[in-house]
Amino acid sequence: MTMEPPQGLPPSTPDTADLGAHLRAAREAAGHSLAGMAALTHFSKPYLGLVETGRRPATPDVVERYEHALGVPIGTPADPVRLTHEWLIGDPPVPRQLRAGRRIGTGLIETLEARVIELRHLDDTVGSRTLLPIIRAELDQAEHLARTASYTDASGKRLYTVIGELAQLAGWVASDAGRYPDAQRLYLSGVTAAESAGDRALGAQLLSSLAYQITNVGKREDALLIARSAVTGAPEASPLVRALLLERLAWAAARLRDTDTTRRALDAVDDAYDQRSGNVAEPEWVYWLNRTEIDVMAARCLIELGQPATAEPLLTRALATYNCDHAREVALYQTWLAEGHARAGEFDAARAVLRRIDSTAIDAGSARLHRRIAAVDRLIDRRAQKKPANSTRRPTE
Repeated sequence: MTMEPPQGLPPSTPDTADLGAHLRAAREAAGHSLAGMAALTHFSKPYLGLVETGRRPATPDVVERYEHALGVPIGTPADPVRLTHEWLIGDPPVPRQLRAGRRIGTGLIETLEARVIELRHLDDTVGSRTLLPIIRAELDQAEHLARTASYTDASGKRLYTVIGELAQLAGWVASDAGRYPDAQRLYLSGVTAAESAGDRALGAQLLSSLAYQITNVGKREDALLIARSAVTGAPEASPLVRALLLERLAWAAARLRDTDTTRRALDAVDDAYDQRSGNVAEPEWVYWLNRTEIDVMAARCLIELGQPATAEPLLTRALATYNCDHAREVALYQTWLAEGHARAGEFDAARAVLRRIDSTAIDAGSARLHRRIAAVDRLIDRRAQKKPANSTRRPTE
């Protein structure tokens, strides 16, 4: 199955033309014909011809498939700070009304919405290595529908919401697997879909997810700016959504050792969480956010701010009641408990916590978990040997 060009796209810009030229040069350098590239990427040959000549935009999905097929980076990565600023000040576009292909009814939309929920909950128990290709395949199919099918404005908003939610989930799982450039592209393409759906809260969720990744593995000043913008850009967000956005703002501030911003954000998280009500509709994607998760994030921030003794009871209480089927999250939270012990000078307790981590969680394809265990293990050894730290860097995620 090949994908055809989207309808009604804006004229190409010089940047689009340059990126198309980069795609063509990379393809030719690898010795592939345009027809061969179409077979490798599952886009149609005419569409790729338009992209390479700058007459159609080189979307993140096209660039990613070229990179995957050719094994080389192409073009300049999108600037997340600039795109966040554009999202913050821009007006949401109306959903694109496509008129080619078969017409989508509400039954198919409902099936897609239910599938997103199913995949989201699978992330609680299924490893990233297994889940990521499944989510990506479903995201590709949903994007193909958006390009080739026709639908009403109401159905279009729901379809683009599905695409945005799948992009967020795919980005989250890709980030957990250590595929950070892929995750960034997915998050930013999801913002575009959320804007097409007119879903400001979903756009903020995607940007704050990106901020969380950048906080852990990128330029933390940028992460704080993006996290703050996500909060500011969704003033009508429901209580749980606002609490989630504020949590990620608190984490970004804590990683920069900004105590005042961290504490204000954590206080605002508590206020937002207390405002939740059965009379206020919440998106399904915040189903997991509860008091336990909020306490865990508060504890993590406290450890970053040099207060491990205050963090320890929060983590101990959370782990005592956490669903053991969620092996990756349990293991991640255990690494924070171990780090807290290490920073308090309790090295035997720290090592004991690391030894309790479930080996199935370690084997679940989570690069994030592997990095945490290795980083905390190094921290314990360094502190136990009383070697002076040469850096202010701390274990991440």
